[in-house]
Amino acid sequence: MSSSLKNLSDFSHMEVGRAEGLKFAIVVSQWNAQVTGSLLDGALRSLQQHGAKETDIEVVQVPGSYELISGADIILRNREIDAVICLGCVIQGETRHFDFICDAVANGIANVSIKYNKPVIFGVLTTDNLEQAMDRAGGKHGNKGEEAAVTAIQMGIIAKQH
Repeated sequence: MSSSLKNLSDFSHMEVGRAEGLKFAIVVSQWNAQVTGSLLDGALRSLQQHGAKETDIEVVQVPGSYELISGADIILRNREIDAVICLGCVIQGETRHFDFICDAVANGIANVSIKYNKPVIFGVLTTDNLEQAMDRAGGKHGNKGEEAAVTAIQMGIIAKQH
């Protein structure tokens, strides 16, 4: 089904699990703050709705989406965290910069996860324009921050069990 027809943040068909006892870090980009602020709000709301304590959530702001990589690396190197949520937004421009940044961020986040054997969740919007980003940051297509938080809970539970 096309994303234009549905809320992508509907979790009514799945058991999310409980976030009690898990420690989370949210690394969020300051670039495109209107979008990333909404993603952060969604992630925080979702974590707390599923039982995470406010004291078990650390928020770290970084300049842009590219810096999510080193932000996640620094957090995992220096803290006992069960899952890191990386939130950012890259909007297509007139140059190929978009392609390079999106590729680097996706690969970098995956590499940090592998390096520390911890869930590092990709909550980065890669859209053609601001309208698409807002539609996915609390608009008609849900909130990617909520989706990333649910993923972090599920992966954090799996990591604790194994």
